[in-house]
Amino acid sequence: MIAATAVSTGAALLLTGALGVAGTLVITTSRPSRAWTGEPGGGHWAGPLRSSGIRVLIIALTCVGVSLGVISVAAVAYADARHASYASGLLLTLMSAGALIGGILYGLRPRTGPAYRRLVLLMAGLAAGYLPLAWAPGMPVMPVLAVTSGVFLAPVLACSFTLVDDLAPRGTVTEAFAWLVTAFGVGGSAGAALAGLASDAGGVRAAFAVAGAGGVLAFLVILVAGSIGASSGAAVGSPGVADPVTR
Repeated sequence: MIAATAVSTGAALLLTGALGVAGTLVITTSRPSRAWTGEPGGGHWAGPLRSSGIRVLIIALTCVGVSLGVISVAAVAYADARHASYASGLLLTLMSAGALIGGILYGLRPRTGPAYRRLVLLMAGLAAGYLPLAWAPGMPVMPVLAVTSGVFLAPVLACSFTLVDDLAPRGTVTEAFAWLVTAFGVGGSAGAALAGLASDAGGVRAAFAVAGAGGVLAFLVILVAGSIGASSGAAVGSPGVADPVTR
């Protein structure tokens, strides 16, 4: 936003691309990335999709992506409705700041117990953060809601990606990550389209309500799948427990 305002939209796009390349280089040149070696795949046509746990994560992260896609469009609609051109960039920045804060706090805390139970709680927090956005109050309050709505995003993604090693069939971990990232992106695109439709039909509050619905659906997917896994003796994402569909 600063680059687009101070220089040009083209400069902002170039900066975004440069930051993406820089982030990729940091990851690929890091010691853990260089030390990691994959395993031979089994050659199954379905790859990681034959894991019920991976399918659950794909559905859940698609719903989360829908919420984020909705928010990116709804924030613009909110700014237009409030006649405050700066509001959309401010709200999205604050949501990102909330995600950064949440990620740092999540990284500092010790993580004990089954990972799927942790993900259930994190998804509940994410949904609880998105739902109040449908209130769409004035600027003194909306920035606060923006920060709190982002707090659980980074922990949800971190916990979800951590589960991949336990859930993906041997030799398909990289492909499983690709599926999750793709699902997240597809959800974001679908959310942007839904936000436009909801905004035209019911205004800003309706658009933000779709974001809340996406968060609730993601939570319910993980909650139901986790309960089924626990009752069968192989909880989704439980460390050291193999997915009965894949192992």
